[in-house]
Amino acid sequence: MNGNIVGTIDGAELALYAFTLFFLILLFYLRREDRREGYPLEDELTGMVETPGGPMHTASTKTFRLPHGRGTVTAPTKGREPADIAAKKFDPAGGSPYVPTGNPLADGIGPAAYAERDRLPDIDAHGRPRIVPMSSDGHMAVAARDTDPRGLPVYGADGKKAGTVSDLWVDRAEHVIRYLAVDTGTGTVLAPMAMALVRRDHVSIDAINASDFAGVPKLAAAAEITRYEEERVVAYFGGGYLYANSGRQEPLL
Repeated sequence: MNGNIVGTIDGAELALYAFTLFFLILLFYLRREDRREGYPLEDELTGMVETPGGPMHTASTKTFRLPHGRGTVTAPTKGREPADIAAKKFDPAGGSPYVPTGNPLADGIGPAAYAERDRLPDIDAHGRPRIVPMSSDGHMAVAARDTDPRGLPVYGADGKKAGTVSDLWVDRAEHVIRYLAVDTGTGTVLAPMAMALVRRDHVSIDAINASDFAGVPKLAAAAEITRYEEERVVAYFGGGYLYANSGRQEPLL
């Protein structure tokens, strides 16, 4: 015996070939997976399909079982109709942006865009609604050294009073305030805490004007917010940073 175990086989070369084959298979798999939504592509001007399919463009149907008895969801989704939004192209040329033709804060354009999420509330590890009013959860409270926003007036981007903070909506999983419940006098709406500046004697939200608070999307349930409703509320306020005032739509230079 000469002590040669593998004979003339080059182990390093085989490892390189195996790695290259694995990498190609992985690349093929990932490129199929990332095409479960948004494909095939359509021409922006004509609407014609640019890439009808093929092994790299068509992923097989996959079904995911949701926790806590929430059923299943299948991807890629089939038969989903595009949202009918009040918008038009600024210019017929390709690449031209869309501009709103209705209420820019609610029409889903630009920074006011939103996703069609589930009409179910987000839940914590125990299956309970994750975001709830603080008044319904006795285990959470505002730290003594911090300003409690409840009872403080809320002012919009125009400096006018929009309402009064009536409650706080908290995240049970992360123990933070997600939304401020604002009593506008004609109803109660939610405002994202991330867009609010809390002072000792007032709350300032410069995303929208005071009059715009009345149009904030309402909730279907008094003490529950769904993922879809979260999208709509945040998109409404986010759109205000561009559409609330005409001056915000002008170029900086």
